[in-house]
Formats: sequence, structure tokens, C-alpha cells
Amino acid sequence: MSVNIRLAKLEDHQRCAELLDVLAEATSDPHQIFDIETFESLISNERGSLLVAAENEIILGMASISYNLALRYNGEYCQLEELVVDSEARGKNVGGLLIEKTISLAKKRGCKEFGLYLLESTKHNQGFYEKYGFEVIGLEMRQSL
Repeated sequence: MSVNIRLAKLEDHQRCAELLDVLAEATSDPHQIFDIETFESLISNERGSLLVAAENEIILGMASISYNLALRYNGEYCQLEELVVDSEARGKNVGGLLIEKTISLAKKRGCKEFGLYLLESTKHNQGFYEKYGFEVIGLEMRQSL
């Protein structure tokens, strides 16, 4: 059995909502109710993409990325928004396969850079991301609107 990485489809929305709950619990970051309109926007691949990792049609994990525009890049850059793997699928390299595919999509689209944020609750994943070429640069600041 092998893990297949593919773009998400509309019929994947329920499983993706479940995985988002897993991520929210792991990061202690409660999210709003799963919004089907945002999901549909992501699977359109216009401003971002949503990928799923499946084995025998069972979705084991997902990754979402957004495409952002910046003058400093003279074009787009990519941002990893969510990466979550079901605890039952850990050890199958699902997260690594999802990261590799998101990087590939960003390169194909012409993005100049690929970024991600580590939260206090996800700092333990730094070594994982470094294996895929990510480096720590600066600090993030945010404001809720």
C-alpha cells in the first residue's frame, strides 16, 4: 500500500474538517466552524491549494497553502497554512510527502519563496521542516481583526 498525494475534491470536505479539529486540538488554537465556502475557494486553486494524502481512498492527512503577492518578490510567494496528519498515520512519511508536494506546486506556480509559521505549540516540528530546506528567519507579529 502506498500513500497518494492529490488535490482535494469537494467530497473530501468532511474528512478535512475532522483533520482541522485534530490540528486545533494539537495546537490549542480553536478555529471557527468549518466553512465550506473557504474550502471550495481552496480547492479552486486560485489563491491557494488544499492537498490530501490518501491510502486506499482513506485520507490520512492534509496540507493547505496560500499564494500571496508581494512587491519584494516581484510576484507570488507561498505560505503553508495547515499541515496535519492523523495520529494513526504517523510514521508513514505522510507529512513529508505533503510538504514535498506543496513545495512542488509552489515552484510550478512560479513562487519565489515558501514560508510557514511555527507556533509555541508546534516549535517541536522545527527539525522536521529543516529537513525540507526551511530556515528560521525573524519573528512573527499578528493582530486579530
